[in-house]
Amino acid sequence: MLLLVAGLGMQAMAQAKDPIEGLWYNAEKTAKINIFKATDGKFWGEIVWLKEPNVNGKPRTDVNNTTAAKRTRPIMKLQILRHFEKDGAKTYDNGEIYDPKNGKTYDCKITHKGTSLSVRGYVGISMIGRTTTWQRAE
Repeated sequence: MLLLVAGLGMQAMAQAKDPIEGLWYNAEKTAKINIFKATDGKFWGEIVWLKEPNVNGKPRTDVNNTTAAKRTRPIMKLQILRHFEKDGAKTYDNGEIYDPKNGKTYDCKITHKGTSLSVRGYVGISMIGRTTTWQRAE
């Protein structure tokens, strides 16, 4: 009986999700981003819902990308968070965020605060950048 309880406890620990995993609204609540832990242990995020998924009856694409060849890729399922590593209990660092509004990629740091994420995009050093707050969507 004790082995069964210990086994169930270990199984629950193996299945426990990290606090930032799941669905999050961006600051404007125009998109939901699914954050997940990849097989390499790093955290990624992709757009899984858009308030306005279509433009002129066609799926929204990455029209503002600085690389012309990428401007036809769909915004839906676009990976906008890449390579985040957990750094302490509530901080995720060494990642990048892609902003489809301007087509640029920034260094990024995420801090988990209960039902919100503080998402700071910056170039070079984090002191010079912009922070937005995302809310849990689940």
